[in-house]
Amino acid sequence: MPLAASLNEPFVPNENYQSTSIMTETELDWEVYEQVTKYIYQTLGEKAGVKILGHGKDCKVLGKSGVEHQIDVLTSHSDGIHNYKTAIECKYWKDNVNKDIIMKVAEIIEDAGINKGVIVSKQGYTPDAITFAKYKNIGLVELREMQEEDWEGRPRIFDIKSTVRRPEIIKVTILPSLFNKSDIEQEQIQTDTLKLIINTGETVSIEKYLTEFKKELHNHPMGKVVDKRVLLPMSKLVNSKSDKTLFIDGFILKGRLTELPGPKFFPVDEIWLLMKSIFEEKSYTISKRGVITEDEKPKVAKPSS
Repeated sequence: MPLAASLNEPFVPNENYQSTSIMTETELDWEVYEQVTKYIYQTLGEKAGVKILGHGKDCKVLGKSGVEHQIDVLTSHSDGIHNYKTAIECKYWKDNVNKDIIMKVAEIIEDAGINKGVIVSKQGYTPDAITFAKYKNIGLVELREMQEEDWEGRPRIFDIKSTVRRPEIIKVTILPSLFNKSDIEQEQIQTDTLKLIINTGETVSIEKYLTEFKKELHNHPMGKVVDKRVLLPMSKLVNSKSDKTLFIDGFILKGRLTELPGPKFFPVDEIWLLMKSIFEEKSYTISKRGVITEDEKPKVAKPSS
């Protein structure tokens, strides 16, 4: 299974994340390493419909040979016609993974009828392992903690910011009724002092119309001034302070959609892990709070010959 399609924005965990995530564990061991791997593949594959079928010591598949195989993380995804399974083998080792492990994984997926094998290693791979994995179409991934040389060109601490789109009502202008005895043609009004009584005798909050208009403003381009005419023939406005009544045929709403700086999520969050796909030449960073971002480390330009 590929790591994922390119991400245009960081993945930010939902509100349930803090209570269920193992990302609060900053000390890695083999068991945490497996769970982190599951979390990353589940997160990156979510938009593509990737599902986790099982993980850990209880995740086992029966091969054609009759032998049962334990799989660290087993995923599935569909192209709409066929379902594909991927077996992910985690190696939290101090040494590089050698070609013997590639052979073992290749034999397991062939025996179990699994479509793809991926190995995730903390330490990397020997040259023979990389060559043989490419021949056997086994994906190779490095997942390890950040080292000092990895920080070059990367911020140690970063912010994730958002903006808030806010509908703003600029003006409300009433349309006096033709039967109104008042000689007022149009009047700008303050809505918080008004009661609206429509021609059926029902009292309606003017805020209802304002709220509906604000929702509609989200469908218009940012900053565009929009007018909406609300027709309510033979209705009346009552000023609750002065107790004066004005017969109206409706009102005109004028508003626009504005953009304001929004809240910052995770204002202090440090990169924890670096994940690199050997053959796909993609890499991701994983923060201590579980934010996964496609790596954008600046590339050093090679000197021209």
